[in-house]
Amino acid sequence: MGGRGRGPKRELAEKIAGEITLSNDPGATLRKWRTDFDVSQTDLAGELDVSSSVISDYESGRRESPGIGVVRRLVEGLLEIDERRGGDRIRQYGRVLSAGFDSDVIYDLREYATTYPLEHVYETIEATEIASGHSDRISGHTVINSIEAITRLSSEEFFRLYGQSTNRVLVFTGVTRGESPLVALRVVNPTPNAVVLHGLESDDLWEHAADLARIDGYALSTSTLPLEELLDRLAGLE
Repeated sequence: MGGRGRGPKRELAEKIAGEITLSNDPGATLRKWRTDFDVSQTDLAGELDVSSSVISDYESGRRESPGIGVVRRLVEGLLEIDERRGGDRIRQYGRVLSAGFDSDVIYDLREYATTYPLEHVYETIEATEIASGHSDRISGHTVINSIEAITRLSSEEFFRLYGQSTNRVLVFTGVTRGESPLVALRVVNPTPNAVVLHGLESDDLWEHAADLARIDGYALSTSTLPLEELLDRLAGLE
């Protein structure tokens, strides 16, 4: 593996820089990463000692696409800001990358220091239970871009969503009815303790979802909490 021996910050810096440099729209890709890191144009400009308009011009395409040297400075600026804030985003992406996934497929993958009652997790992310499962405790979570995971991951890669243990909740985002992720889970054995379908009301759920969850033995729930807030709240469970 080429990344062996490098820390998550260096590996992440190379990934982001490469993605921006190779993008058909480098400005839009820069904006995506800046937004993911919750860094304002003003804060990034201040870190690099340039005016906010410079960042704005790069992101909008008004300024010629940045060369690799400028991209490296922009990326280092994002990472330095995150480090001063405690390094949460660097650790989050580091876990995802070390598990072998892209950050546009897996938003977060964590193991908890202790197990939590599933009911506590539901309260944390304002989830509505649809079906109960065989276990009412979890010790980790994986937050998954449903469409990207289903279209890009093999069954073996799907299994790696479990991280260190199946004793976890899989949160599938971008769900319209829930049919695709629940059918996809049928090819993976064993199943997780719990599944949360994010982005839909329980009334809009696929009519066979609860039956499928009961057959496979996992708890099923829905949540409509905004994605960034859901990620922040789940991060607090560590």
